Amino acid sequence: MTEQGAGGIELVATAAFGVEAVVARELQQLGFSHQEVENGRVTFRSSPQGVCRANLWLRSADRVLLKMGEFSARTFEELFEGTRALPWPDWIPRQGAFPVRGKSVRSQLASVPACQAIVKKAIVEKMAQHYRQQWFAETGPVFPVEVALLKDRVTLTIDTSGPGLHKRGYRVRPTAAPLKETLAAAMVQLSRWRPERELVDPLCGSGTIPIEAALLGFNLAPGLRRRFVAENWPAVPEQLWRQERARAMDQAHLDRRLEVWGADADAAAIAAAQANAEAAGLGGRVRWRCQPVSRLASRGQFGWLVCNPPYGERMGEARAVEDLYRELGRVYRRLETWSCFVLTSHPGFERLFGRRADRRRKLYNGRLQCTLFQFFGPRPPGPRPRGE
Repeated sequence: MTEQGAGGIELVATAAFGVEAVVARELQQLGFSHQEVENGRVTFRSSPQGVCRANLWLRSADRVLLKMGEFSARTFEELFEGTRALPWPDWIPRQGAFPVRGKSVRSQLASVPACQAIVKKAIVEKMAQHYRQQWFAETGPVFPVEVALLKDRVTLTIDTSGPGLHKRGYRVRPTAAPLKETLAAAMVQLSRWRPERELVDPLCGSGTIPIEAALLGFNLAPGLRRRFVAENWPAVPEQLWRQERARAMDQAHLDRRLEVWGADADAAAIAAAQANAEAAGLGGRVRWRCQPVSRLASRGQFGWLVCNPPYGERMGEARAVEDLYRELGRVYRRLETWSCFVLTSHPGFERLFGRRADRRRKLYNGRLQCTLFQFFGPRPPGPRPRGE
């Protein structure tokens, strides 16, 4: 992809804690080299075309925000003046709707409703000055504004995504406690899986991990089958969206042979996974098996086992989950040349699995702190790929 460079606008890709480096690497691959990585976000510079590209392609980010400005404010007057100074009419047309939501952490301006009202009033005043009218019907495109205060530092953004980027559009048959698509994509990328290797999720549920792996393996943009709130913005012309969608289709490798499959002991889960894969455009390209973990086997070498098993958080589940972890460990010992990546919040996982992890990474499944336990198999023969 072409280099986006230090363009005229600043964008923020938000991310779950622990996933920021994955998002930064994705942005680098998309051509966005001017980055600043912080907790929960990666800021990068671009042109308006970057709004389209980032939304269509980012696999592990939560949202793409347009950063309008940042300043210090300890009083409502400072918040009002700082907000009013920003170029809102450059983005919001006369008919635009601009709802405001907010959050405040360790700031003197602790009342979120009051901050939202002040920001709304300041934007209206700036719009009134520019459009020479005092009242706005807000019947046009939506520009969701967020005011975030952290230690008296104000950041004002407009959400370009709308529904979160995990809303790919393919989850037509969910199951209980489904894994977010963005976290599943991050797990696959953290595993450093490569499309020429077999990948299996033996506890696949509704199929999210195999589906995200297949989207990655076929180089399919995860946002191709949905729409974004910024598609209605005059400042991001429809032509840019058409160009980026066409480019994304041209870059897909649907002729590539992938060995990606999922298994689950629950027939209803397998039916859901099949329906979701079909909705993702992957019907017939991902295989599914209804079988317990104990029957997992493969003749392939140097494969990847990636899964998000139950955690045993609910009453009465603990013993069954611990038995499952023991069984998973026994199965993995049979796959002598494979690597294994398991996400769980269970503190005794390694003891039950029967092996200490080679590496651990803290991740959050929603608000639940989990660990991605990483067990590395022997390195396949041949040259090492770039980036390892």
